[in-house]
Amino acid sequence: MTYVVVGGGLAGAKAVETLRDEGFGGPVTLIGAETVRPYERPPLSKGVLLGNDEPESVFVHTPEWYAEHDVTLRTGSTVTGVDRAAKTVRLSDGATVAYDKLLLATGSTPRPLPVPGGERALLLRTLSDSQRISEAVTDGTQVVVIGAGWIGLEVAAAARTRGAAVTVVETAALPLQAVLGDDIANVFANLHREQDVTFHFGAEVAGVDEKGVRLADGALLPADVVIAGIGVRPNVDLASEAGLAVDNGVLVDRRLATSDPDIFAAGDIANVDHPLLGQRVRVEHWATALNTGPVAAKAMLGQDVSYDKLPYFFTDQYDLGMEYVGYVARGASPDLVVRGDLESREFIAFWLVDGRVAAGMNVNVWDVTDQIDAVIRSGARIDPARLADPGVDLASLTS
Repeated sequence: MTYVVVGGGLAGAKAVETLRDEGFGGPVTLIGAETVRPYERPPLSKGVLLGNDEPESVFVHTPEWYAEHDVTLRTGSTVTGVDRAAKTVRLSDGATVAYDKLLLATGSTPRPLPVPGGERALLLRTLSDSQRISEAVTDGTQVVVIGAGWIGLEVAAAARTRGAAVTVVETAALPLQAVLGDDIANVFANLHREQDVTFHFGAEVAGVDEKGVRLADGALLPADVVIAGIGVRPNVDLASEAGLAVDNGVLVDRRLATSDPDIFAAGDIANVDHPLLGQRVRVEHWATALNTGPVAAKAMLGQDVSYDKLPYFFTDQYDLGMEYVGYVARGASPDLVVRGDLESREFIAFWLVDGRVAAGMNVNVWDVTDQIDAVIRSGARIDPARLADPGVDLASLTS
């Protein structure tokens, strides 16, 4: 048996690690388009961008690990096609690699800014992107960040911490409004305002030129550096051209198997038939790559596994640290319950759907994520007053 992993990110790296940890001794090849070995992406908008973390700290494995574990690592190689009948992948240099089982972990690509001059905006996805932005953003630099999602806010926080003057442009009325709702979105808006970040909400970008960012209302926002964080597109072209089922990602079952039983998908591209949530879920966060890679590897080995992890992500902005676990379906109208104080930014927020906790966020409150996860998994209807009461132990809510 020969195993091939396409995608040199965290999901692919953890998959090949798991194959070896589970005792598979046959050929394993990991193919990545970037010229460096697999690395983790969260530090790119946090520690590396701040200058607190050395670039070398982001890598999943040491340079020697791949040879020591007999993993063929092909960096700087782009896979241009999958021949399912011949069970081979084709590389851009014309070479082919045969597989018995194949894992696609091709990740995502940042959406470019679709306005005149949009190519002037820097994007953040790769280690080189982070280093480029880090070099450009210094004390006194005028920075305009387009998009007030997680990446946009983290970049804004890093830039402001480095002494740059920061302006954020967002089409919605608040940052993260669609994800968090108005009350919690205002927590993040106020956090950044206290650090002298300027927001332009309800604003459309008309173009970018040498003077800065021009808004649709005619305003000019002077900028030395423009950074766009307006979302990503899952890299599903390879899967689609191979004839795999694709719809908002690559459709996979609970084992992360695609419509071809010998091909699996992990990370950003995996649209999972989630056994716990009872619906399809595709999540573009670090924990998804971390956890789907090993599950896919075990499934490729024939083990009866199931990916039932709840979506999880975290952020660090200034003195605010946050963890979020759970999933609120798009279009739902959840009820918000807060334990703690929004103004002091020490609280746990719960989103309830039909009386059950669907998601929870702990802000500057630690060591409670596992308990929140357990509450969600219980599916129990919980009295909102007990959720809001700091005197009620979270663990008791499921007993």
